[in-house]
Amino acid sequence: MKKLVLTTALALTMGISAAAQAHPDHAGYATSSNDTVWKTSNGECWQHSYWETDDKTVECGAEAAAPAPAPAPAPKMTMKMVDAEENHIVYFDFNSSNVTDVSAIVNYVGSLAKLNTIELKGYTDSIGSNAYNDALSQRRVEAVDAALAAAGIDTGKVVSHAYGEANPVKDCTDAGASRKSCLADNRRVEVSINGQKQIKVQQ
Repeated sequence: MKKLVLTTALALTMGISAAAQAHPDHAGYATSSNDTVWKTSNGECWQHSYWETDDKTVECGAEAAAPAPAPAPAPKMTMKMVDAEENHIVYFDFNSSNVTDVSAIVNYVGSLAKLNTIELKGYTDSIGSNAYNDALSQRRVEAVDAALAAAGIDTGKVVSHAYGEANPVKDCTDAGASRKSCLADNRRVEVSINGQKQIKVQQ
């Protein structure tokens, strides 16, 4: 009988000791088999002798982690009108006023919220008389004006100037066909577009 009592007492002691082992989630505290921290009658967690301050849990007195700050609100945007300007050049064949393509001009004008002015400046190369080239440069700006009107642009906003041979961008000493080719950059109408466009800005 005495042997049975001793065996039973030893078994109980071992069971209590096993149950009171610290669970990995509650290092430094005595816990039950289902990981419940044992507490004193005062509600304090039962600490093992090897307990350290870093073992504190929220349940046993540690401060809860501060919640993550709320994300900053997205900035409010508004639309703003700003001045806009873009320049284009329409080139011509020798002794010609035929317009090949104004699509880039039309697309840019279409991107504007408001069109203020379109300024056309017509030029020729230096081959031919001054009077002839003055008239040719005038025909060129008129041809560009007509092409823009055909594309639906309000040509009431167009201001035209014809400058003939003035303001060359290329000087050439070649002769014959080579000279005509060299002077190609001078056969042009410069197009300056001024208006306003809407952009998004932060309030």
